[in-house]
Amino acid sequence: MLDSGYGITNLVNRGTATADELAPDEFVQGRRRLAAKVGRYSPKMVAFLGVGAYCHAFERKQASIGPQPERFETARVWLLPNPSGLNANYQLPDLVKLFRALRRS
Repeated sequence: MLDSGYGITNLVNRGTATADELAPDEFVQGRRRLAAKVGRYSPKMVAFLGVGAYCHAFERKQASIGPQPERFETARVWLLPNPSGLNANYQLPDLVKLFRALRRS
């Protein structure tokens, strides 16, 4: 995937049944590890899946779906909802629109 210009990683590298099982500090530590990867690979864009995870990682009270005003290291930041089946706020057609908007950007 890296040869095609894409990469995938987790902020927290352990599986859980729900995000509630993760401590906010785990997301902050994950953000620090991700900063090193962004520094190494220099992506133009970093997309985060999950508003809650993003808010924990960046110690924000709230965030909106879509492009973010700040950069992460040198990369633009885009926030998408978590596509997990546990997230009933966004149905597949809505997710498709949001992911296409990211692709077009």
